[in-house]
Amino acid sequence: MEALQPSRFRVSEAGRRAKGSKRLIAALRSGDRAAAERLVEQTYEQVFASLCRMCGDRELAADLTQDTYARAWRSLDSFEGRCQFSTWLYRIAYTTFLNHVRKPQRLQTLSDSVVDTLEDPGVLPDSEIVGKLDAARLRRAVMSLPEKLRDVVSWRFWGDVSVREITREQRVSTVAIRKRLKRALQLLRLALEEEGS
Repeated sequence: MEALQPSRFRVSEAGRRAKGSKRLIAALRSGDRAAAERLVEQTYEQVFASLCRMCGDRELAADLTQDTYARAWRSLDSFEGRCQFSTWLYRIAYTTFLNHVRKPQRLQTLSDSVVDTLEDPGVLPDSEIVGKLDAARLRRAVMSLPEKLRDVVSWRFWGDVSVREITREQRVSTVAIRKRLKRALQLLRLALEEEGS
């Protein structure tokens, strides 16, 4: 019986946060800047962490996080409340990431004076190198999935969005989302096995 109490607490806590977010969104729509700051305080850590997992670069994730909030505030009128605010915000973060990946990257050469000021990262421990390589392999494998499968995997695992929230956002059945997840995980396993061979 005691094991059920934490989950009840989480559900009621999530409900309180959702109601609080709705009030803050209403305040933000009426021009309350403090409401925007509170919404950022509530969601920044999750958005930043999701983008870090997607791109594997903290500095880039910080830039993409800023872009995400800028886009969110510009399109706040499109938030209908069908899903949680954090889910809607994750969709914007994910789209921001995909736009970054799809846009041609310009290479900039560094002048000698800039190169001289850069810190030497030193030698990384083997475990850190292996972890970075594994994360990069996983990112490549996820990005190679068909779009519907890539979306559901990234939302569920990078964005920590529940299956129920994905269902609401994408307007498909829970069964369809679970099937996509299962198929995506099968393809990821195969892709990672092939790359490891």
